[in-house]
Amino acid sequence: MRTRAPVVLLVPALVGLAFLVLPLVGLIARTPWGSLGERLADPAVIAALRLSLFTATVATVVCLVLGVPLAWVLARVPFRGRRVVRALVTVPLVLPPVVGGVALFLALGRRGLVGAWLYEATGYSLPFTTTGVIVAEAFVAMPFLVISVEGALRAADTRYEEAAATLGAGGWMTFRRVTLPLVAPGVAAGSVLCWARALGEFGATITFAGNFPGRTQTMPLAVYLALETDPSAAIVLSLVLLVVCVAILALLRERWVGAL
Repeated sequence: MRTRAPVVLLVPALVGLAFLVLPLVGLIARTPWGSLGERLADPAVIAALRLSLFTATVATVVCLVLGVPLAWVLARVPFRGRRVVRALVTVPLVLPPVVGGVALFLALGRRGLVGAWLYEATGYSLPFTTTGVIVAEAFVAMPFLVISVEGALRAADTRYEEAAATLGAGGWMTFRRVTLPLVAPGVAAGSVLCWARALGEFGATITFAGNFPGRTQTMPLAVYLALETDPSAAIVLSLVLLVVCVAILALLRERWVGAL
């Protein structure tokens, strides 16, 4: 049976939809289509896009290596303070990105809690490097992966894991052969969201890694810089990011949205 929407709900719903869609329409309408190819072929644009794809991908790999085990511990291992740990994991979701960049500086900068030791031991300073970009992106993106994988683990039927343990499988074999295949859609969805968040990261990156072309200038930073000098270039760069985001949402819709 079709439900007729009350006007008192339908009107604000349409206004809310327009509020979300109108900026995107404005971006597409103001795109300089005639010079789009020329601007996309600009070496600075290609360098920023290449760096963004590289750092976002490496950051996602880092999040997978660290985040999947963390999600498993939160979902499977009961311990005191688990709620506190879960809350700490989700802090980067609500923390202003610039504050996250400052926090990274205080922890990993040349005079930071860990950064000072790293600099004294190796002479290597993490801020204002490509590695610093990866660290900043991983910091803000990992919660998306952890939340997605933990949700998938909690929804998974643990009887398969128990059966594997009964048949003599060790903890690592059970995790690799049983648990991971069970939660693969959640891992995939979390990875895509993590990658998209890393690709669009701005505040923590510019604060912790700076805005140096070819080294730390990712696409969002290039948009910010172009907006002050060449608005048309900023529109083109923004369009590229919009297309990437739409493609990611399409992938999630078709394959993994049920895991979220």
